[in-house]
Amino acid sequence: MIVADTNLIVYLFINGDKTPLAQEVLKKDPHWIVPPLWQSEFRNVLAGYIRRGMKLAQAKRIMEEALSTFEGREVAPSSENILDLIAKSDCSAYDCEFVSLAAQLNVPLVTADRQLLSQFPKSAKSLEDFVK
Repeated sequence: MIVADTNLIVYLFINGDKTPLAQEVLKKDPHWIVPPLWQSEFRNVLAGYIRRGMKLAQAKRIMEEALSTFEGREVAPSSENILDLIAKSDCSAYDCEFVSLAAQLNVPLVTADRQLLSQFPKSAKSLEDFVK
């Protein structure tokens, strides 16, 4: 089991350079857990793609596929722990939700976010390190 950061989810569902690596992460551990916040972050990424030319129908299909994939895999992190992490780092509250959830479940957070990798090296693992 891992906590999947939104960027990992994006790499899996929107074809790009890191899609094969995200697929390797999924192959190594298919049980991804996410905080409910992932939906808003993912929709925000899709908004950028729509504004750069992605067809609305494609964005809706991708969103539905992602929602279906993570149905029953959302776990709310502790607000108290999130605030503790905010106080100890320069990371956003949004990013601290993923770190908090990983700590709560005692599993790694797999992410490409350099700030998270730098500030939370015990919890956060890069995609590359995770698949090794």
